[in-house]
Amino acid sequence: MLDHVGFAVSDYPASKAFYEKALAPLGIGVIMEVTPEMTGSVSYCGFGAGKPDFWIGEGKSLQAPLHVAFAASSRALVDAFYEAAIAAGGKDNGGPGLRPQYHENYYGAFVLDPDGHNIEAVCHLPE
Repeated sequence: MLDHVGFAVSDYPASKAFYEKALAPLGIGVIMEVTPEMTGSVSYCGFGAGKPDFWIGEGKSLQAPLHVAFAASSRALVDAFYEAAIAAGGKDNGGPGLRPQYHENYYGAFVLDPDGHNIEAVCHLPE
C-alpha cells in the first residue's frame, strides 16, 4: 500500500550510521543519498532492498515517537537485527520473542533509535 516513508532525524550522521548497521541483517542498505548540493538545503538518505522505501533526513526530529516495523523472512533475522541494532547504539525496547497477543506466529524485536523512535523487525511465519 505504501510506496515509501520518511522522517527527519536530529543527528543525521548518527542516525544514518545506526540504520546502516541495524538494517544490514535484513538485507536493507543505502540505495540513494541526496546531498545539500542537490536539494539546496539538507541531506536525505533512502534505504531499501532494490529501491529506497525508508528515508531519513536532516531536520527537526518528530516530537512523538514513531513506530516503524521491518519485515524479516525468518526469526533468525529478527534476532540478527536486534543484535546489530543494540551494537549500533540502539536501546532495548523489547527483545526478540513471540508476541501471541498479535497472533500466534508474531515474532518481533523492538529497539529505540537515536531519536527514541520504536524500530521493529518482525517475522509472521511459524518457526
